[in-house]
Amino acid sequence: MQIFGVDIGGSGIKGAPVDLERGDLAEERFKVLTPHPATPDSVADGVKEVVEHFGWTGPVGLTFPGVVTGGAMIRTAANVDKSWIDTDARALFSDRLGGHDVTVVNDADAAGVAEMNFGAGRDRRGTVILLTFGTGIGSAVFVDGALVPNTELGHLELNGHDAEKRASSKVKEDNDMTWEHWARRVQKYLAHVEMLFSPELFIIGGGVSRKSDKFLHLIEGIKAEMVPAQLQNNAGIVGAAMRAAKHG
Repeated sequence: MQIFGVDIGGSGIKGAPVDLERGDLAEERFKVLTPHPATPDSVADGVKEVVEHFGWTGPVGLTFPGVVTGGAMIRTAANVDKSWIDTDARALFSDRLGGHDVTVVNDADAAGVAEMNFGAGRDRRGTVILLTFGTGIGSAVFVDGALVPNTELGHLELNGHDAEKRASSKVKEDNDMTWEHWARRVQKYLAHVEMLFSPELFIIGGGVSRKSDKFLHLIEGIKAEMVPAQLQNNAGIVGAAMRAAKHG
């Protein structure tokens, strides 16, 4: 069975049909740049371009970089235009896609669901936290495999700032940090999250996960096991499709 998944991020909108039996992309993903400003209308146009690239006509699952309630309503918009707040994203995208059945989910939650079913969190019990390092920091918290939705741990305070303003991969790039310098910031952030939640496992996701060999070994003093996301930056697409299949 295939369902289309779209991952909306602060820098790119990417999507592909997903093979739900394998938990992997059925075709090579297609990506467009996230418009700036990332308003509802402009992002919806980008999503339409991605979906129409494949000629897709069935259900579509989409991620969103913020709190999503009821598979539709946007409650926060830290890394996109603030006009998203209180938007019915399901209605917006369904209309723009010509009436497609649409489901919307928090981006990190989608990535976490994919990793727990097909990746690094498979068959893991206890408390597992996936963290996506990208334009911001997304989080997905699982207790014995059950998702606690919309945790948004990237907005925990770290040194007087939102953690994602100190330790996202965008911060590393914008400030031309060495891997060592950035790893120290990530270490402080992980220590803070660990103090609050005492997880058995951290899964490190987002685009930077494909470079985990450059920084994971530099992080010290964390008691939880730390592993890179196995689905890497495709996890959001897979998780979005999984959510659409569940709620379709």
